[in-house]
Amino acid sequence: MTKDRHVVSCSSEEFGRAPQRVMVTQPEELAACCHDLSKATVIGLDTEFIGEQTFVPQLCLVQIATWDRLYLIDPFSVGSLNDLWPILTDSERTIVCHAAREEIRICQRFCGRLPVGIFDLQIAAGLVGLGYPIGHGPLIAKLLGEKLSKGEALTDWKKRPLTPRQIEYAFDDVRFLLPAWRVLVDRLGQLGRIGWAEEEFEALLTRSLGDEPGVERWRKLKGLGNLNRRELGIVRELFHWREEKAYEKNRPVRAIVRDDLLVEIARRDPRSERDLAVVRGVTRADLSDIVEVLNRVRKLPVEALPELPTRDDDPPHIGLLATFLGIVLQQLCVEWQLSPALVATVNDLKLLVRSLSRNQSLPETASLARGWRSRVVLPELCHLLEGRRLVRVAELGSGRPFQFSEASSPLQADEKGMES
Repeated sequence: MTKDRHVVSCSSEEFGRAPQRVMVTQPEELAACCHDLSKATVIGLDTEFIGEQTFVPQLCLVQIATWDRLYLIDPFSVGSLNDLWPILTDSERTIVCHAAREEIRICQRFCGRLPVGIFDLQIAAGLVGLGYPIGHGPLIAKLLGEKLSKGEALTDWKKRPLTPRQIEYAFDDVRFLLPAWRVLVDRLGQLGRIGWAEEEFEALLTRSLGDEPGVERWRKLKGLGNLNRRELGIVRELFHWREEKAYEKNRPVRAIVRDDLLVEIARRDPRSERDLAVVRGVTRADLSDIVEVLNRVRKLPVEALPELPTRDDDPPHIGLLATFLGIVLQQLCVEWQLSPALVATVNDLKLLVRSLSRNQSLPETASLARGWRSRVVLPELCHLLEGRRLVRVAELGSGRPFQFSEASSPLQADEKGMES
C-alpha cells in the first residue's frame, strides 16, 4: 500500500446526503451493482454468515455502501459473485469495514485474494484514542451521534425471506461506514498517523489468516504446560490432522475432536485403537487415523519435535516494573490520544522488562519491536526503565497522576520523520 492511500476527498454534499437503499436479489441486479461499484474509490463492506455448524462459514448476505447507494446482496439468489470479488480486492480501492477479520477471510476464501485496501474502523479508532476494541454501535455514536438498530446480531441469516427488522439491521451495518471513515481519516491526518494505520491494516491482513509472526496456533491450547516434547509433538500433529479433517468434511474443528481431548490423548499416548477407544468423546470412525498420527510422531527424531516453552521464572521485580510501565503508559496514551490496549499488552511489557534486565534486545516478533511502536513507544518506555526520564506524582488537583521531567513528545520527532 502506498502512503496516504486512504486520504480521499469527498464533498460536504456527499457526506450529508442519505444514500439510496437497493436490494440485490437477481443476476441482472448484481451486474448493475458491480458496474456502479467499479466506479467507486471507497466502498463500505460488511457480511452476514453462519459458521457454527461448518468449517467454512456460509455466506448469507453481503452489505455494500457507497456515497450514493447502500446494497444488500443475497448470495442465495444472485448467482455467482465472481464479478464482485475483484472489485473488493482491487489494490487501488479503499474497503471500509469494522472489525474486518471475517471480511478479509471471506475475500481470501472466495477469490484467493486479499482486500489489500482494507481500512478497519475499529483499529483506526484505537489510533485516535476512542477506545480499542470498540463496538460498531458505540463507535458510530461517538463519531456521528447516530444510534444503530439492535437485536438481529444472532439471527439466522440463512432463512428467507428476510424480515423487515433484518433488512433494517443489515442496512444500518453499512449506512455509516463511509461517514465514520471520513471523520477517522481526518483525525488520523491531523495526528500524523495515516502511516501508523497502514501498518496496522497490513498486520491485520496477516493475523486474519492465522499467520502471526512467531505464533504457532496449536500452542494456544490449554493444558500444555506439563507435556514433554514428544507429547507436544502429538498435540501439534493431531491439531493439523484435525484441521484437515474438518476442512474435508466441512465441519467445525470441535466436532472432530475437542481441544481438551487432543491434550488428553497426548498424555495417554495410546498404542492401539482399543487403548484409544476408552477416551470418551473420540469418534470410533477416527480411531485408526489418530493411531496412525501417534505412530508417525513416535518415529520423529528428537530434533523434529517442538521445543518446550520457555518458562518465565521471573524475579518479583519483573512483574512490578511491568505493572509500573502499564500505569505510566495509561497516562502517556491519554496525552498521545492513543488507546492503551492497542499499544501494548501486559505480556508485551513483561517481555520488554525481561529483555532489558538481561541486556538483551527485544525479539523481532515482539509487537513493541516493530513499526510505529518501536519508533514512538519503545524509546519512551526504555527511557523510563533506564532512568533517563523521570516520573513524579503530580499535584492531586491537577487531574493527572504523573508529571514527566521532559516536556518534548517523541511523537513530534516521529511525525517529522514520516513527513520527510
